[in-house]
Amino acid sequence: MADGKSRDAIVDMDTRGEGAVAQAFANQVAYCAKARAPITARVVQALGTLVEGGVPGAFLDRIRRWEGAPLADALPLRAAGGIHALRLADTERALGAIYRGEPADDIDLIGGAIANHEAALLPWLDGPPQTNEAGRSASFMAAMLWLADRGLPARYECLEIGSSAGINLMMDRYTYNLGGVHAGAADPVMAFAPEWHGAPPPDRPVSFAALKGCDVAPVDLTDPDQALRLRAYIWPEHTVRFQRMDAAIAAAKDRAPDLAQMNAAQFVEAELAKPQDSRTTRVLMHSIVWQYVPKDQQARVTAAMEAAGERATAERPLAWIALEADRTVHRHALKVRYWPGGEAARQLAWSHPHGADIEWLSNG
Repeated sequence: MADGKSRDAIVDMDTRGEGAVAQAFANQVAYCAKARAPITARVVQALGTLVEGGVPGAFLDRIRRWEGAPLADALPLRAAGGIHALRLADTERALGAIYRGEPADDIDLIGGAIANHEAALLPWLDGPPQTNEAGRSASFMAAMLWLADRGLPARYECLEIGSSAGINLMMDRYTYNLGGVHAGAADPVMAFAPEWHGAPPPDRPVSFAALKGCDVAPVDLTDPDQALRLRAYIWPEHTVRFQRMDAAIAAAKDRAPDLAQMNAAQFVEAELAKPQDSRTTRVLMHSIVWQYVPKDQQARVTAAMEAAGERATAERPLAWIALEADRTVHRHALKVRYWPGGEAARQLAWSHPHGADIEWLSNG
């Protein structure tokens, strides 16, 4: 397994202007390849070639004239999600060769799909991907085991930003095998056993006082159209994720996750202002979302957490668990901060973005 030390050129997520779109597509291709997603890499590569090749049309023109930061905006994945939606809806059967992993003229097939369905594809560029993935909860659980081993109360009040459909807000209903350490529900709706590298995490009992989250555009898993949109953002190589999505939909129908329509800063500030139960660890958690949070909101969230951290006590501690992309190595770093006593961020692991594997780095 790669050690994460070999780094590409430094990637500025906020780069915009000349060359930024091409850089974003090239970076996304490398990122998909590192995450074992060759089909998605093919789609993104073909889209990038069509954009750079000057092929006319409203969809491609909007991409090549992107005014924002295309990498931070996940522009390649917005476009790829639209293409995948055509395949899932079976409205462009010619795409089947690509999604079956067969040799094909990717540029011709995707170019034809764009020409045939441009009106349907344009709305996919309007907002960031909804990349809800239950497998990421395994990294959250591993971090919570580590925090418990540091002496923080192992009863967690979880606050998640960028919750999308709230799939990770149901992590108390899942079970986990983390390098031989078992945690989670006795009667789970999903089970996770990521390929584990390194020493196992600490073995500690964990419970949940609450799990609540926010999203600027929350997704209702029980709505078939909204669920289809989520499926379009699933990378087709990772077939187990479709099974997980079906299980999450069933779980949400049984008991919906606690999900509010708010932006990250408003939600964090409001929740941190509420009383915290004694012997409960309040924890902010998020995965593959920080890049989509506007800079002013990032600053407000950070300020609110650090201010609350100054008030934290051993009886009512605060923690921050983040699983976010490191685009210079095309991997995801699991990092933790906690108050009092552990204010500096510490990386615990490298984690696959969809929970396939975890490389545990912490020895205590």
